[in-house]
Amino acid sequence: MARLHDLSLVAQTEALRAGDFSPAELSSHYLDRIQRLDDLGAFAEVTASAALHHAAQLERSADESLWGIPLADKDLVAREGVPTRYGSRSRVDHVPTASDALAAALDAAGAVNVGKTSTSEFGLTGFTEPLIHAPARDPWRRSAGAGGSSGGAAVAVAAGFLPAAVGSDGGGSIRIPSATVGVVGVKPSRGRLPIGSGFDSPDGLSVTGPLARSAEDAGFLLDALVGLAPYSYATAAPGRGPFVDAARREPTPLRVGTTIVSPWDDDEDIRLHPDARSAFEAVSAWMSDAGHQVMDAEWHPYGYARLFHVLWRASAARIPLSEADLSLVEPLTAWLVTEGRGLSSLDLLGGLASARAFERRTIEDFSRFDVVLTPALAQPPQPVGGYAGHSPERTFAMQIQYAPYSSFVNVAGLPALTLPVATDAQGHPVSVQLVGRPGGEATLLSLAAQLEQRRGALLHPPVWDA
Repeated sequence: MARLHDLSLVAQTEALRAGDFSPAELSSHYLDRIQRLDDLGAFAEVTASAALHHAAQLERSADESLWGIPLADKDLVAREGVPTRYGSRSRVDHVPTASDALAAALDAAGAVNVGKTSTSEFGLTGFTEPLIHAPARDPWRRSAGAGGSSGGAAVAVAAGFLPAAVGSDGGGSIRIPSATVGVVGVKPSRGRLPIGSGFDSPDGLSVTGPLARSAEDAGFLLDALVGLAPYSYATAAPGRGPFVDAARREPTPLRVGTTIVSPWDDDEDIRLHPDARSAFEAVSAWMSDAGHQVMDAEWHPYGYARLFHVLWRASAARIPLSEADLSLVEPLTAWLVTEGRGLSSLDLLGGLASARAFERRTIEDFSRFDVVLTPALAQPPQPVGGYAGHSPERTFAMQIQYAPYSSFVNVAGLPALTLPVATDAQGHPVSVQLVGRPGGEATLLSLAAQLEQRRGALLHPPVWDA
């Protein structure tokens, strides 16, 4: 069956429920594309036989939000009986005996799991080039990396290997790869979802969220994620909900703040590439033309670098790695874990206190606006292997220079969305980031859909038509 991947996630869901094709036919279509075309490193593990068996056994359901939709776990999510390696040579033979809550909840929502999308080692970096398997490559420019840590998920969506994907974002891990390969990535507000809400770890950084090819599809998947077990914020019928509905309506006139300032500006050599600046300025003009009140956010954050270094090292310290494991992991991982375990309680408490103060200041600074516009990335996609061979400190700094507008959103607990809006001279997508108020995902999706109309049809990389 050809070209099912041309249909949006919403259209596939409607067609499945109408009986136009079966879950097994849809899963078979995507599995065939993965088998033929995934030399891009999108998948760390493909479970074709299990997926087709599961799809064939699905009973028709009117109330399962993701019934029959092929999805994959990021390789940080344990699934019973399926190798889950966390992108690490220290877990090369790890096969969980129980599934994480997210995997079980997606199954209960009717999704068909086709495997594991690739990630950086333990999700610690903004690039997906783990030593355990092939790197995730940008399908537009195969010599470049796809960003990370949800790099495999972003590639799978951009290349037409999945209709949408579920990722996680602790410092930009959904938005960085989405912006790199030209799809929509949504980081929800802290606490928005019942699973992966940011309260799973003391730093409160990481959240689960959707990657999709449109604001409408992202809203549809976000509604489904909000409705997952173990408890649910959602009561809408499948295909209806506050977020997909928001993407289907024009936004009211908004107050939009714009800034190219990042909280790293005083600590790192941040240089905004002309293509990123051009996309940012174009979107500012589009929003003004659409009747939104657009103004400089006049944002001047300070003191960010130290607190984030503390938080990221502390989050790494919690990874259960033995001394023997530390000899197997990548140098950056070993450095972060070792540094994190060396933090004193005063260091940690001071970092957490500084993070909460930064959260309050940022929400106050942005409170005048419904949305704040920033560039998504500061630089074009980086070459595969470009981060290799450097000291851990230098590798960390290079990631900040690539994506300086990402991690502060996690620290502030705010929702954010990255959206492809333009192309460079070689036809590669260039994205911007929209940051919302606490709980403001619907506003972001509505504005993103309006910007999509101004942009025109989303372009696809060459592999799309293979």
